[in-house]
Amino acid sequence: TESNIGLATVPNFRMDATDRNRTSPFAFTGNKFEFRMVGSSASIADANIVLNTIVAETLRQAADILEAADDVEMAAHDLIKKWVSEHMRIIFNGNGYSQEWVEEAKRRGLPNITNMVDAAGCMTDPKTIELFARHNVMTEVELKAREEVAYEMYAKAINIEARTMIDMAKKEIIPAVIKYTTTVADSIQGVEATGYDASVQRIVMSDCSKHLKAMNDALVKLEANVDHAASLEHFKERAIAYRDDVCTAMDELRRPADALERIVDAKEWPFPTYGDLMFNV
Repeated sequence: TESNIGLATVPNFRMDATDRNRTSPFAFTGNKFEFRMVGSSASIADANIVLNTIVAETLRQAADILEAADDVEMAAHDLIKKWVSEHMRIIFNGNGYSQEWVEEAKRRGLPNITNMVDAAGCMTDPKTIELFARHNVMTEVELKAREEVAYEMYAKAINIEARTMIDMAKKEIIPAVIKYTTTVADSIQGVEATGYDASVQRIVMSDCSKHLKAMNDALVKLEANVDHAASLEHFKERAIAYRDDVCTAMDELRRPADALERIVDAKEWPFPTYGDLMFNV
């Protein structure tokens, strides 16, 4: 089928019926490229600015070559062949989410930036500065300002998440576990006082106590790491501290909390469990 956009000066385009590779950041669907949506809290403006500038630079390079050519069609043919040969390594039609692609990309010499802090630094790469300045999109000062803002926004977001996690652990989860373990301890005493076996209760008590101790240790570490990261004045250093120290400590705190969620009585757990969220909400 063909699409009719209602303009006589623009030709109709045959619609592509094939499905796109949903794991590709730039999926080609027969007659167009599609770009994967940015994160939910991000603005599409940043991605559009970068993409449009890249396209403008590519068209500039092509125009410089084709406008100077005696035979434009042959020059276009040679240019397409040259660019495809030089950049074929970026084309991948497999599973872009797989570990195999990570290893394959490394073998091809492609960069793999895995976090926002490292990605923000690319804005002030000399090649990036030159590109945006050439097209009068942004100056070096403007790019450096955006890099600094990116670090600040990242640090603030992780700071809010970490302090929320601290409050949840300190004021909700730990008190709930203490209350539950007190009930289990009373059960152990009551059952054994009647002469019956309380080994199951003791196993539950042991597991809860072990994870509760690990959770408190992780909580203390997270609080210290958050305070240290927040005290850093340089934006990039602060962002790196939140990425390397705070996020790591948050993962360490989550592990015993997840373990306790699988043990503690659901009636005592202060938040909806994963099972509740998936099946009962």
